[in-house]
Amino acid sequence: MKNILVIGSTGQIGSELTMELRRHYPEGQIVAGYIPGAEPEGDLAASGPSAIVDITNERQIAETVSCYRIDTIYNLAALLSAVAEARPQQAWKVGTDGLFNVLEVAREKRCMVFTPSSIGVFGNDAPKQQTPQDTVRNPRTMYGVTKVTGELLSDYYFRRFGVDTRSVRFPGLISHVAPPGGGTTDYAVEIFYSAVGDRHFACPIAAGTFMDMMYMPDALHAAIQIMEADPSRLQHRNAFNVTAMSFDPEILCRQIRKYVPDFTMEYRVDPLRQAIAESWPDSLDDSCAREEWDWHPQYDLDAMTRDMLEKLADKVKNNRPARPFHG
Repeated sequence: MKNILVIGSTGQIGSELTMELRRHYPEGQIVAGYIPGAEPEGDLAASGPSAIVDITNERQIAETVSCYRIDTIYNLAALLSAVAEARPQQAWKVGTDGLFNVLEVAREKRCMVFTPSSIGVFGNDAPKQQTPQDTVRNPRTMYGVTKVTGELLSDYYFRRFGVDTRSVRFPGLISHVAPPGGGTTDYAVEIFYSAVGDRHFACPIAAGTFMDMMYMPDALHAAIQIMEADPSRLQHRNAFNVTAMSFDPEILCRQIRKYVPDFTMEYRVDPLRQAIAESWPDSLDDSCAREEWDWHPQYDLDAMTRDMLEKLADKVKNNRPARPFHG
């Protein structure tokens, strides 16, 4: 049996990961941690326990861990890249000070900890193509700075105190469930909403800007698989490169047009998001994850595109008419 606390359970990843964990561990107790004003709703609220857990409140985390006999913490609290640039102090408070609180509780209560990292840890000096697992990490954003700090801090708690910390470096995540939340790669979610809506998209990222991406089902699989991996095989705990596909806006637009022929796109580049995107890798080398815990994605660009369009068409049809895409 697994007793798991998901901090940030109503966020972009947490809302889906909490439900997936409940399906994966039906005999366990998966607690949806949330902050006031972001309460669980619908199936997320009805399918299991929830508790107020503010990551900046160490005592609150500890009390919840004790109350539900938590053995594993998924720490998903963070401000996404573009939002973090606008609110750097809050980004540090949540992403770094909050992680310190989680690790202290994990040390005292003997919990495993998963804290996702990101391609944002790499800066302009890292290789752009097939960025290796072990290379320079000098991000130019507060989001990236907090993620590098999180990797180092998690490794420290593993080596110094024996806390079982593990994580992956997520690329851009594409989902039909959670709406975009202020990330640099979120254009790759927004474009699908436009494709099933008014059939036109104003892209904030310039043509030719490649970034690694992953469909959310693969991300959920990675987050669970790494925590179930044989620890004796793990050489890179915090954090593993993982990837599924790499594309620029033009490639994604052409893929969508295979199923939505009348879809159009123009460019209205957002300088902030573009600058962040240009500092990130075009593609990642995830060979270490494949070798050390048998990572392998299930969705490529075409499979993801078809599923996104189908799911979003079903999602919006009750709100406004949406012409079916050509499958």
